[in-house]
Amino acid sequence: MDWDRVRVFLEVARTGQILGAAKRLGLNHATVARQLTALEKEMKTRLVDRDTTGCTLTRSGEALLATAERVESEFLKVGSQLAATSDRVTGTVRVGAPDGIGNYFLAEQLAALAEVHPELVIQLVPLPRTFSLTKREADIVVTIERPKEVRMITTKLTDYTLSLYASQHYLERNAPIARQDDLASHMLVTQVPDIAYSKALDYAAPFEALMSRRYECGSVVGQVEAVRAGHGVGILHDYAARRYPELTQLLPQIRFTRAYWLVSHPDTHGTRRVKEVHRYIASRVRAERRQFVSE
Repeated sequence: MDWDRVRVFLEVARTGQILGAAKRLGLNHATVARQLTALEKEMKTRLVDRDTTGCTLTRSGEALLATAERVESEFLKVGSQLAATSDRVTGTVRVGAPDGIGNYFLAEQLAALAEVHPELVIQLVPLPRTFSLTKREADIVVTIERPKEVRMITTKLTDYTLSLYASQHYLERNAPIARQDDLASHMLVTQVPDIAYSKALDYAAPFEALMSRRYECGSVVGQVEAVRAGHGVGILHDYAARRYPELTQLLPQIRFTRAYWLVSHPDTHGTRRVKEVHRYIASRVRAERRQFVSE
């Protein structure tokens, strides 16, 4: 059996699309379709049902998927053992992270690591609503909730805090904020509730009855920029807000504490490239832990 064809089948099974698999593999749509058809002819059975909405595994496809993933795991383990004997860190590592820590910490930290290892390609991507390490959608993921899957390799990175902020310019132009009830006359800059992928992101709930005026923005960077520009009061990550001297922390008794977790898949964790990036992220967060928590 041709492993390249099986590898194509794995991506089709994981993405549920021939086009999606082609993008993941760096191939064109026709090549993926041709390889999949050739594998089906070789095995003398239909592996996927193809229609305009995507691909669905047949019973034969489900059976092959289970076996192919076991074989893939063995390949990865052998690869990590061989790579461990080399001093070079090579290949591609995809890191998924929420846009707060992604933009305000990991972006520059991971760029520095990539600079040290010229043959290592690090991809920092925003964490989607759902993701799968098993489907190789990422090699390492930073989450704000501890994963429920016991098999994953999970390490707590750090707690982090969020507080209320406004720009000095905003405070000079608007009614003073000395206690929580004073917030009623101000606009809250916050997230878009129905696209938040975790209940842990629901910071605005305590203020919904008090603050009727809201500007909702789906990214942490967008919220920070709106508050910096003087358009309202926002609940911001303390480690992000510290970068901007024009931001003033309000009502210090109001604070939210959350945690970041570092997660990787056991099949790929042992590879040299993933192990190095995992170790580096953990060590840099430990070294800078004080900036994540407001005293």
